[in-house]
Amino acid sequence: MKRFEWPIRIYIEDTDAAGIVYYVNYLKFMERARTEFLRAIGFGHYLHTEDYVFVVRKADIRYRQPAKMDDNLVVSAEIVKQGKASLTFKQQLCRDNLLLAEAVIEIACVDRHQLKPCALPVRLLQLLTDYE
Repeated sequence: MKRFEWPIRIYIEDTDAAGIVYYVNYLKFMERARTEFLRAIGFGHYLHTEDYVFVVRKADIRYRQPAKMDDNLVVSAEIVKQGKASLTFKQQLCRDNLLLAEAVIEIACVDRHQLKPCALPVRLLQLLTDYE
């Protein structure tokens, strides 16, 4: 699957008292990149209209270098594994080709009402096939 990239800028609200990006915000940036990836392939906003939702099932993140206020970064999202009810993304956050953080994030599709795994939507599967 092709790698998707999304640019972001670091604002003061993203940082701690030392001016370094607060650790949990890296996950927020990665969430935004996954959301924008889905929007870019034509699978836009779906919440409150479908019988399924996507949840993070597993997150493994490694911090390598700090991001700081006013940095321009690129966050990538690439699907590395597709299951019947899940997608696994490899994600990286870089500044000028310097790797700052990397993660493997597993997303599960679950029934909105029972919160139990359900198959990925057929429409999403088709859009992913077309994106390759």
